[in-house]
Amino acid sequence: MNIYVGNLSRDVADGDIQKAFEAFGQVASVNIIKDKFSGQSRGFGFVDMPNKDEAQAAITGMSGKEFMGRALNVNEARPRTDRSDRRGGGGGRGGGGRRSW
Repeated sequence: MNIYVGNLSRDVADGDIQKAFEAFGQVASVNIIKDKFSGQSRGFGFVDMPNKDEAQAAITGMSGKEFMGRALNVNEARPRTDRSDRRGGGGGRGGGGRRSW
C-alpha cells in the first residue's frame, strides 16, 4: 500500500521516515519529494508498505504524531491523476481577434 506522509520537516531524510514506519512492519521504499531546483524537501513524501494490515496500522499510529517537531499528516495515497486533467479551465472569453467599431 502506498502511504502519503505530509507536513514533514525540511531536515527529514528517507532513513528517518523508514525507521519510524518500520515499527509497524516491512517498508519496501520511501520517497521524499524534493524541489527540482533547490533539492530541498517539499514537505511530503510516500512510504510503500507491501502488507496492507501493517500499512493501515502505520497510518493509524503515525497520523498526527509529532515527528521532528511537526505533526504528521498520514493517509493512504490517492492514485496519481494525469496533470492535464487539472489544467483545463474552460470558460473564458477567448482572446485576440479584431474589434469592429
